[in-house]
Amino acid sequence: MHRIFTMSFASVYPLYVKKLERKGRNKAELDQVIEWLTGFDEAALNAHLAAETTFEDFFADAEMNPGTSLITGKVCGVRVEEVEDPLMQKIRFLDKLVDELAKGRAMAKVLRT
Repeated sequence: MHRIFTMSFASVYPLYVKKLERKGRNKAELDQVIEWLTGFDEAALNAHLAAETTFEDFFADAEMNPGTSLITGKVCGVRVEEVEDPLMQKIRFLDKLVDELAKGRAMAKVLRT
């Protein structure tokens, strides 16, 4: 089992926010991406953050968007579409979307619309 699976999502979330804010994006955009990916609205996301849900439980509760099959590319040198472990792939999908936001990609393209 990967160490990240047992880390709380709440411990990583502020790092995503900080990364995006450094690049001129904001928390609302991050929340929009998370909602698109997982189906969690603001209340559900805040509940997971408050409960310090692990990544494993966070993604177990998620209703993944069918558009995730359109997420391709590399994160840390690994192609997200080739990640074999389903949980790790979901985490990499989120990382990929955050990276795309940070690079200034339009929200419509990040959300594959």
